[in-house]
Amino acid sequence: MNKVWLVTGASKGLGRAIAEAAVAAGDIVVAAARRTELLDDLVAAHPDQVETLSLDVTDIAAVQAAVDGVVARHGRIDILVNNAGRGTVGAVEETTDEDLRNLMDLHFFGPAALTRAALPHMRRRRSGAIVQMSSMGGRFSFAGVGAYSATKFALEGLSEALAAEVAPHGIRVLIVEPGAFRTSFAGAGSLQQYAALDAYQDTVGPVRSGLPGGNGQEAGDPAKAAAAILTVLDADEPPLRLPLGNDAADAIIDHLDRVGTELRSWEKLTRSTDFDD
Repeated sequence: MNKVWLVTGASKGLGRAIAEAAVAAGDIVVAAARRTELLDDLVAAHPDQVETLSLDVTDIAAVQAAVDGVVARHGRIDILVNNAGRGTVGAVEETTDEDLRNLMDLHFFGPAALTRAALPHMRRRRSGAIVQMSSMGGRFSFAGVGAYSATKFALEGLSEALAAEVAPHGIRVLIVEPGAFRTSFAGAGSLQQYAALDAYQDTVGPVRSGLPGGNGQEAGDPAKAAAAILTVLDADEPPLRLPLGNDAADAIIDHLDRVGTELRSWEKLTRSTDFDD
């Protein structure tokens, strides 16, 4: 049976690539976005497989209605892809409460609400998959991306627990951790930069200029990323986390090595804090 997908942030980037791959596989895609007109060509090419849905994932009331509407029209949601998001650059001190809360609404509370809304329908059918689009920045962080990584860390923590909770109900969770892909993530109008302080020019400055400077030159191919995600979702024993791209693989391996080295260096002190008895 063809699957029914609900993909947020489907108008461009990895969301669009995932929608296209699902359509190519013969599935039905409900492509959610704030600017649905950007999907008109996909609908025109596949009118029987693609339906657009105007959705701001930070509108929690609209999220529940959207999920219920998809189930009412198509009978089920087989795969939910929480992809909507944006890139940000700024030092922690440069990030306001409003900036951080808005980003957390988009990257954490919105996906959490969509997940909660979809789960009762998936549990009734004892099948389904939830794809959480994180980032290699959801495993580790560095200067200039503290706010972005904080939201992805939160999403990964929620999703790791979720995976254990829903597995007995036949539901899978996949955390996707892309590196740099050619998606206009760092392009004009897409990357949000917080007001710069001179104090962080040496640490955040290179990131502030480097991300936009590399826009359009990223090594990652969105179509190959989408194909990899579909491959994993069809696997008998899929991983919980799927890094994508050579840069993600190298950076995550290096991070894990450094974490292990640090832990071993301080292991004696770590283990000295239990009661003696």
